[in-house]
Amino acid sequence: MHFFESLLTLGFIAVALLYVSSRVGAPYPSVLAISGVAVAFLPWAPEFGFDPQLALALFVAPALLDAAYDFHPKTLQRHWKDMLALAVFAVVLTTVAVGAIAHWYGGLPIAAAIALGALVAPPDAAAAAAMLGRLPVPRRAVAILQGESLLNDATALLIFTAAVGTQMGGSFSVSLILAAPAAILLGMVVAAIYTSLTRDLRDSLGGVLASFTVTFGLWVLAERLHVSAVLAVVAFAMTVASVLYRQQTARSRIHSYAVWTTAVFFLNVVAFLLMGFLARSIFAQLSPEEVWPSVRFAMSVLVVVVLVRMAWVLTYTWLRHHGRLAVGERLAQTKLAVVVGWCGMRGLVTMAAALSVPLQFPYREQIQLGALAVVLGTLVLQGLTLSPLVKLMRVAKDKSFEAEFGDARASVLEAAITRLELIDNEDAAKMAQHYRTELASAAIGKDEQGAARRELKLAAIGAMRQKLHELRGKAAIEDDIYHALEEELDWDELAASPRGRLAISDG
Repeated sequence: MHFFESLLTLGFIAVALLYVSSRVGAPYPSVLAISGVAVAFLPWAPEFGFDPQLALALFVAPALLDAAYDFHPKTLQRHWKDMLALAVFAVVLTTVAVGAIAHWYGGLPIAAAIALGALVAPPDAAAAAAMLGRLPVPRRAVAILQGESLLNDATALLIFTAAVGTQMGGSFSVSLILAAPAAILLGMVVAAIYTSLTRDLRDSLGGVLASFTVTFGLWVLAERLHVSAVLAVVAFAMTVASVLYRQQTARSRIHSYAVWTTAVFFLNVVAFLLMGFLARSIFAQLSPEEVWPSVRFAMSVLVVVVLVRMAWVLTYTWLRHHGRLAVGERLAQTKLAVVVGWCGMRGLVTMAAALSVPLQFPYREQIQLGALAVVLGTLVLQGLTLSPLVKLMRVAKDKSFEAEFGDARASVLEAAITRLELIDNEDAAKMAQHYRTELASAAIGKDEQGAARRELKLAAIGAMRQKLHELRGKAAIEDDIYHALEEELDWDELAASPRGRLAISDG
């Protein structure tokens, strides 16, 4: 009961903080992490155990699958150079730079210093998604950052595993080199088995439950086989998405998206709040004379992490575009590079990896404090200033979405017209004419008639809802009739609503 009460307290705190973050316009990971630290040092603050292996499976696996499911391999192919620069080269450079500072300034053995560098190197997928969702960042930059956050964890954790093994008296294993391709193969094989065995479950709640169970099971299996669990889940998600888009019904897709979005958001909220709570337990491991030297060391690690990413992104941008763009375009790319370089918030992977360091590992307390400083420092420093930075850089608003959306919409409307023209009856002809009208509106870039029709339909749906509530209030209909009609009106309202009204905020 004590655990449930603590969890309930955590839930109330999280809801209050989400309300605050939405009112002040701050990203919720930053607000939750700051508040977690503040609450952690209060006398009545609940105690939470934190199993790092469980944390990675419980919090990271669903977030990775949710992000990777919507990330098409073609996007990876289109931006592979930029993603490689961030997901591999940036991680390696950060690892080396932090390792050098940790060895020369902090006195850590080389392998331990490299372990620290690796665990603070990868930006967090959940934090990046939460930050980018609020900002008018160009779509190309968002795609690159999302791709980076899917792949950098694998690079960092492989280096971290090798460094920890070396420090603990082992040696570099050749199997680590095979961990990445083996993980990708594992994810694809499990995806093939999953899509074939769960075909009859897709339009049921059991299918949604199966998607969670297989995700967690795949992570655990990858860990048992000593391959990259991150890459296994990413490969699984992309493979499943490429198969299900033809086979999944609309109802199943909507239910699945709703459940996954809510579950991943809940886990992210708990994770970011718990990271703040960890501050007390980490500081409790340090003796009084170790506190300030350790804090100074942790701050130096934070500074190096921020500077190395910014320097590398600016350098890479210059190398990639030097001599290819006009002066104005180079300036715009440089401004965007500053934003991308500043978007390097760390999160749960860093913290969970730090907590998984063995008890007998040298400088374990300093490593964990360094990881905590980087996580909280980037969430606060970069998270709270990212929006003002975007405004300061005057990053040009990306207008490509509307143009591409219009072109894609025209293509699907033409497909509908072509199909209906093959049917020789009056209803098909009327429907084809309706689509031709929509196509003509899309061609001129506006749909005033369509907007007017949507508003009329929404007004009519509002009247129907009012009448439905009256019928229920008078006990003229049973609950099952009420809910069946309510569901029908919900679908009609969603179909008639503009895109902007469909999104649910994270506050």
